[in-house]
Amino acid sequence: MLQDALATDAARIRACLDAHITGQTDLSAAMRHALAGGKALRGFLVMETARLHGIDPARAVYPAAGIEALHAYSLVHDDLPCMDDDDLRRGQPTVHIKWDEATAVLVGDALQSLAFELVLHPEGAAEANARAELGLRLARAAGQQGMVLGQALDIAAETAIAPLNLEEITSLQAGKTGALFGWAATAGAVMASADPVPLQNYAAALGLAFQIQDDVIDETGDEAAVGKAVGKDAAAGKATFVSLLGLEEAKRRASDLVDQACDSLSLYGEPAETLRHLARFVISRQA
Repeated sequence: MLQDALATDAARIRACLDAHITGQTDLSAAMRHALAGGKALRGFLVMETARLHGIDPARAVYPAAGIEALHAYSLVHDDLPCMDDDDLRRGQPTVHIKWDEATAVLVGDALQSLAFELVLHPEGAAEANARAELGLRLARAAGQQGMVLGQALDIAAETAIAPLNLEEITSLQAGKTGALFGWAATAGAVMASADPVPLQNYAAALGLAFQIQDDVIDETGDEAAVGKAVGKDAAAGKATFVSLLGLEEAKRRASDLVDQACDSLSLYGEPAETLRHLARFVISRQA
């Protein structure tokens, strides 16, 4: 059931993205390459929380596609030699490997611009105020207060004298991973001018559980199945939730966070069951 819903929304989101990538240039080809694959979890959160608030999926798909464009930009830049220096992403060569570094930088730039174009698109949220609020929230979640700050802290940790402690790595991941989850999970409420706090609480627990599971996969996963290099953090001596907590305690912590995420949805009752299934899926995935 959840897998079918994920696949249906991912296809709709990719169709929206493809319709807004114009031309047949190296740039457009590389943008499409960067967007290929993946589960579109952040976009799905937008679609599902919009359904929860009675928003037409034909409108919700615009901010859903926007968050996927922004996430893809972050991955393209993350993979660059000056950042994480990865050759593989989602089982395919990274953009700077398939093309070159300059193209990868431009692809990231273009995807970031596309993200805001889609989030602010008049065919998205029906009310101009809601579109403006989505755009403002995304700028904050993506920039110096959110994802980019988290990446900066992650880079700084590579040369720090001592590995990060649990509080520091939790704060880092709240920006690097959690900020975009928070934006995506509250988008439906923002579109409907409803209270976003319960979904913000859901997203905070979900995003942290997601990152802990990422660390578990990095410790135990197979590169071919995961679609990217594994074990890099351990090899570099970087602190992770697994290195700080141990494998079994990290898994237990992720499970507790999923329970918290599900509990935060009590206000919505049965209509939020898909979001509960999504939270459980996040810590069962192996890629």
